[in-house]
This record gives sequence, C-alpha cells and structure tokens, in this order.
Amino acid sequence: MRLATLNDGSLDGRLILVSQDGRHATPAPASTLIGALQNWTQAEPALRECAAALEAGKAATFDFDPLRCAAPLPRSPQWLDGSAFLNHGRLMETAFGTPPIPEFDTVPVMYQGASDDFLGPHADVPLPSEADGIDFEGEFGAIVDEVPLGASPDEALAAVRLLVQLNDWSLRALGQREVRTGFGFLQAKPSTAFAPIAVTPDELGPAWQGGRLHLRLHIDWNGKPFGRPSAAEMNFDFGQLIAHAARTRRLRAGSIIGSGTVSNVARAAGSACIAERRMIEKIDGGEIRTGFMRFGDRVRMEARVDIDTTGPFGVLDQRVVRA
Repeated sequence: MRLATLNDGSLDGRLILVSQDGRHATPAPASTLIGALQNWTQAEPALRECAAALEAGKAATFDFDPLRCAAPLPRSPQWLDGSAFLNHGRLMETAFGTPPIPEFDTVPVMYQGASDDFLGPHADVPLPSEADGIDFEGEFGAIVDEVPLGASPDEALAAVRLLVQLNDWSLRALGQREVRTGFGFLQAKPSTAFAPIAVTPDELGPAWQGGRLHLRLHIDWNGKPFGRPSAAEMNFDFGQLIAHAARTRRLRAGSIIGSGTVSNVARAAGSACIAERRMIEKIDGGEIRTGFMRFGDRVRMEARVDIDTTGPFGVLDQRVVRA
C-alpha cells in the first residue's frame, strides 16, 4: 500500500491511498494515518481492500497532487534518528581529528528530535540565519506499531508498518556548539521534512531486504546532481535501530526511527549532506571548498531502484527561505 496525507488545515490531515503509478488517489477508510497506526490490526484489512479497489479501477478517484500533501504523518508520538551508516561518522573523525565514539561499531548512535511539526514534501523551509550552516540530510525512516520494552531486533523489525523517505534538516554551526554541551541537539535540528508517500514494506519487493532499503537516493542541489548514495550500505539495519530505541522503554504506535544520513564508502556515489562533502574535500584536498545553503536554494530528493524508474516515496523538493 501507498499512503499519503492531504493538508486540510487540521493537525493530522486527511489520509488517502495512492495508486502504484502515483497518478490517482482515493480517500482512505481511516481518516488519519496516526489513527490507523494506533489500531492497525483492524485498520489494515480495510486499507488493503481499498487499495485493491483503487488498482482495479473500482474506487472513486481524484488526481494525486503531491503539492497538496503534508508529511505522511504530520506529527508523531516520537521521532528518533540513528546513525546507521558508519562511513559518515568515520569521515568526521578523519577530517577533524575527533576521538572515536565509544562502541561506534556495535552500539547505534541515536538522538531524539522534535516530532510535533513535520514539514510536507514541497513546503518552504523557514530558517533564521544563513550563518547557522544550513544543511540537508537525505535519509529513510521506519514507522512502527507498538514495540515492547526490551524487544529483540527480529521482534522490532516485525513491528515496522511503513517506510518513509525524509530530509533531516540541520544547522551545522549550532550543532557543533550543542554537541559540546553533552545534552544533544535542540536548536540545530529544525523541523524534519518527508516525501509525500509512506509505503508498506511489501510494496517495495526486493528493494526491502534484511531490514534495509536497497534504493539509491538521488539528490540535486539547485538543479545540479549532488549525490546518488545507496541505502543498502546501512551498517545497522532497522531492526537493530528500533531494538536499540526500545531497550529501556516501549515505543508507541506511530513512532518514527530514522536511518541517519545515507553514506557510501565509494566517493563516486556522492553524498547525502553538505557536511559530508566538506569532510571529503578536507581529507582529499586539504581544504573545504563547498559552502552551506543560502536563502533561495533548493534541494530535491528522490529514492529510486535505478536511474530510469520513479521513486516509491515520491519527491521531496524544498526551498530554504528567511524566517
């Protein structure tokens, strides 16, 4: 199933089902995605029946317009973002000579972000200052059902209900200061943005294997190719990330767990954030040449199986503006 949320002015929007070709949509039998997730056992059969009717041409439809979409979940009980691509962290250590994070290879790194105000796929991103070091971060996320405290990675993976594509916006200048406090990110993490469509794992076929997405994230900055990294290089899979989050607490239905910035060892893949490109410039050439984003800049992200296919999540295409 492919699910999206129309921005109707309410806090949680209006849930719709989207056709596999991304052209048509129909109202869902559940009014909101958070409501469906909190009652998934009862909601899923009705949603699947409606999705089948949509594909068979037996449902009342309208043209699907991503410009009308909010984030699939406009707000969530919890947003937890990991750092599952270890190459990204290792580049940081090499470029700036920072000490290795203890147990970085065996224990996932994760922070808790704001989940009360997610941005839609084409919403402008209002920020206060270019001096804050405006950066995009291309990632993926898993939306879960209830996860009990102490769940194993296999149990955690079985709780994944939907997968999403996202941009975890960052303000790098503020992040450096906040990391030094030992309390984690706050001002350095503005509202996260999401591609318009959330998909059930079965919708992805072989692109969902072993708790990992076998997709390339196509990222363009101001119309120019920036990166095409593969999400298949996750060192920690989503089951491991979710189990880590649930080690000492349960997770409520609708919680979102992020993969962290997609990052590949091969330089030719490019990067999913500006900070990583800057690190590579410093390592390979001795100096940083790329600046961060300016007001008016745009970033476009789309996950694809290959270069010729459209992505299952749709497109994230946003402009940075002065708040």
